[in-house]
Amino acid sequence: MATGLFPEDNMEKMTEWDSEEDEYDTGYKRSMKWDPETGDFVRDSAGRVAEADGYEAFAMWCYKIIQAERDSHMAYMETVSGNDLGVETEEIAEEDDRETVESMLQRTYTEALMANPRTETVSGFEFTWEGDTVYCTFQVKGKGQDNTVQISV
Repeated sequence: MATGLFPEDNMEKMTEWDSEEDEYDTGYKRSMKWDPETGDFVRDSAGRVAEADGYEAFAMWCYKIIQAERDSHMAYMETVSGNDLGVETEEIAEEDDRETVESMLQRTYTEALMANPRTETVSGFEFTWEGDTVYCTFQVKGKGQDNTVQISV
């Protein structure tokens, strides 16, 4: 009969589990289809949420993660793998030098997207300025995929 809140045999099992190297599943999993223009799930004619294949779900994740300001919500705080999710753009807006802004945006977008083990490369950054507003486009390539995801921010 156990005398404490955490019996020794359970603590030993918990310690073994914590010390194991967990490998992240890198397969592309299907998901619910999301429309970034409407900001809502895509529904079929019967009103059911449509399904996205694994690579399309990865593309949606890419789009959504660069829209999420890092540490803005508890869900974006440190993950199991030790990575913070999201981008850091608030302090970038305070910079005056365009080259610095572009460099910082490239860094934060790349870091955010490379947190996913399915991401192979983030490349092809192009910046367009209209006054004080900057627009950025780039490509994300998933591991084992021939095509890229085009991102515009």
